[in-house]
Formats: sequence, C-alpha cells, structure tokens
Amino acid sequence: MKYIKVRKSTLRGKVTVSGAKNSALKLLSASILSAKDIFLPNFPVGLLDVDVHLEMLKHLGKEIVISGSNVTIKELNAVDELKWEERSIRNTLLMLGCLLTRHGKGRVPLPGGCKLGERKYDIHVMIFESLGARVWEEENYLCVASEGRLKGTDINLPMRSTGATENAILCGTLAEGTTTIWNPHIRPEIIDLIDMLSKMGADITVHGQQKIVVNGVAELKGCEHQVIPDNMEALTWLVASVVTNGDLEIMNFPFEHLEVPLIFLRESGAKFFTGQNSLIVRGGTPYPIEISTGPYPGINSDMQPLFAVFGAMSQGVSKIIDLRFPGRYGYAEELHKMGMSYEENGDILLINGGNKLTGAEVRAVDLRAGIALLIAGLTADGDTLISDAWQITRGYENIIEKVTNLGGIIEEVN
Repeated sequence: MKYIKVRKSTLRGKVTVSGAKNSALKLLSASILSAKDIFLPNFPVGLLDVDVHLEMLKHLGKEIVISGSNVTIKELNAVDELKWEERSIRNTLLMLGCLLTRHGKGRVPLPGGCKLGERKYDIHVMIFESLGARVWEEENYLCVASEGRLKGTDINLPMRSTGATENAILCGTLAEGTTTIWNPHIRPEIIDLIDMLSKMGADITVHGQQKIVVNGVAELKGCEHQVIPDNMEALTWLVASVVTNGDLEIMNFPFEHLEVPLIFLRESGAKFFTGQNSLIVRGGTPYPIEISTGPYPGINSDMQPLFAVFGAMSQGVSKIIDLRFPGRYGYAEELHKMGMSYEENGDILLINGGNKLTGAEVRAVDLRAGIALLIAGLTADGDTLISDAWQITRGYENIIEKVTNLGGIIEEVN
C-alpha cells in the first residue's frame, strides 16, 4: 500500500479499541526471557510493526501461532543473534537487553523507527554497562556481552525515559541480586509489562515515580497475559468524532490511562459521556487548546499531532509545546498543504485555527503524523491523498476497515 485516500465524512457508530501497540511490542520482547510458552489474548496482530517484530522473533528461534486476536509464542531453539536485513524498529534495543539478560550476550541491528529528532541510545548503553556488560558497535549491529549473569545495581536514569525504564526492568529480572531503578517513567505499558513479567515469576516492586526494585530470579516461566487497550487509538477516535461532528461509541476505552487528555478535551469543547466500558462521543465544537507534553499521566509526545488537528478546527490560536521532541513538528508543514496556518517559534508550535481545510497530496512523515493527516482529510473538502501510508498501518490495526464501518470515505490506493 502506497497511499490512503480520504474524503470529508462524518463518523458514526461503534468502534472497538485494539490491543496497545506500545505494550504489545514490549511483551513480545519479554517473551525472549523464557523458553516456555507465552499466550497473549487481545493482541493487535494486524499492525505492520507487530508483523516486523513477530518475524524477528522467528529469527531468534521462536514459533508464532496466531488465532484471531490471540498470539502464542513457543520456543524451538534459542538464538542470541538477530540476523535481520529488513526494516528495523527501535524496539530492537529491548530485544538486545533480553538476549543479554538470558544468554549473557546479544547482537541486533542498530535501532530504527520514527525519526523524531535526536533519539540516541546512550542511556541504554549506560544500563547495560552498569549491570556489568560490555557494549560495542560492529558494522550495522549493536553488540553486548557479559561475564556470567548480569549483576544487580542502582540505575539512576537521567530522564524519565520509557524505553530505558523498560530495558532496566527486563535486564534486572534475571540479574544476580537487586536492581533499583531510580527516576523511572511509570506509564500504562510499563505497568502492563511488569504485570506480565510478574506472572512469569519476576520479583518486581513499583514505588511510584520514585523507583522500581527488581530482585533477580534464576529463570522465568510461561504465562497468559491479556494486552491492555491502545490509549492512542482510543484518543484518535475521540478527536475524530469531535472534528467530524460525529457520534461514536468507543468500546474497550482505557479511561484510567487518559485522565489528563480527557480533561483538556472536555474543557476544549469535546462532548462525551461514560458508557459501560465505553466512551460515547457526541461531537462538539473545538475550542483553541494550549498543551505542553510531558511524562505520564500528562499529554505525551505521540498525542500532540492529534491536538494539532483539533486546534486547526477551532476558532483562535492554539499553542503546543514539546520540549522532548521539538523536531516532531514536521507534520505541521503537511497540514499546511491542506490549509492549516501555523508558525514555529523555537520549541513552540502556534496554530491559527479556523481556516477551511482542503484536500491535498500529503506525506505521513511518521506514524502519528499520518493519523493526524487522515483525520484532517475527513474534515477537508475534496480528496486527501496520503503517501507513505504504511506509517499509519504500523500503529492502527485494520484502520481502513474501521473507518469504513463508521461511514468514513476511505480507500487504499496502490
């Protein structure tokens, strides 16, 4: 699929939120830590990034059995080197941590994923080295090795990094002694990862945002663990319903993971109500928004393109501040092609809302930019043609089918 074409539509009906991409990928990495079977219900099997990760696991000696939205991971033969020539994703850093933890060594392709400004992996190297491993680059691979088991230690994270917190947890599960992670980033997908690891026999205690204590165990077993709903998909449907003046019931809605964004959207004109395990959105009138991204439970960087579309549909000036990934404002130029007026002022994105959007040919510069353009296309006059549409299918399961079932005019164009 090269393009997605959308046209002005009003979304109505019921839609069910799939399992969380950002959680599912971590759980797949964690499966490397055990030779036993892992069973994952509510798994988003229709995602491009998930497909990539499942193929990577096969190259590491795993067998994958898919049945509907359920995935079972079995081990055929354990491999500590990921020989991979296809598109890489940043999650290979977690796979490397798991290979090191279980086998005492590992080798994976240098991490890939979205280009969101500077996203180096020095903090992951620091974690590996703190636990007693040696780290080096070799051609296009990142390599690690340790003498025997990793040694538990204090890990002081210089910033609240999701990936670094996850890698420190994964590495600590089978390390010798206690690993204490200071200044962790506590997010829903991290709690989901800890829940699964605990079912596998890991000894992990969370002390809020202060620290996480991991007491290493000798081995981990298999388990069954249901993937949490995708909060980014849930938020996407909410914003799409408001800006298209739609009427949606969003099933499997993760209320507890979106408390802060829900407050901002309600105060900014969204009309929604709580159903039974669902959020009912009755359109609304978008008002200008002013947000600053930050650690959970705040508005994270992934969410800001959605808020940008919301601001573009309002009358007035909206302001977005993203100090973590200011380079992510690249999507604004694509929205500008459709008529959105904006300006960048340092780390601030100013949106002059209220301009009528018109369909245009635009490019999904990354996953979240892509879905923002798709939503904008549902409000614009004429056809919107989104190139690099594969970016959207990296994180939104069955997006064409779901939008179509809600009355949206959308199609794949090859």
